Amino acid sequence: MLVLTLAGCGEVRQRSDAAADVAVGMLTAVAARDGARACEMLAPGTRSELEDSADQGCEQAILDQGLPAPGQVTGSDVYGQWAQVRLPGDTLFLAVFPEGWRVVAAGCEPRTDRPYDCTVQGD
Repeated sequence: MLVLTLAGCGEVRQRSDAAADVAVGMLTAVAARDGARACEMLAPGTRSELEDSADQGCEQAILDQGLPAPGQVTGSDVYGQWAQVRLPGDTLFLAVFPEGWRVVAAGCEPRTDRPYDCTVQGD
């Protein structure tokens, strides 16, 4: 039983690390002004919403959102097919898609007794 529990913890840690890698990778791409790479890491609905709300292509719109530079991951939690990754100055939410983790919301700040306020988010 202990072996199964440890194996399950290892899988959760791998999934959490993979989500964190995508979150940091997306912010790193934005900081490097590589909008195309950053957009590859967005969930389809998030990309579509960003393009619609900015009235321009994702590659430029993502660069105009004022997202913070990447930093050290301070926490990463996986909840089934969803993940939350926390960095200094930003919280990102991700979901699993057939091609792997994708960012569904970024530039998110907590609000007391209310949902996070996110700069970039899907519908």
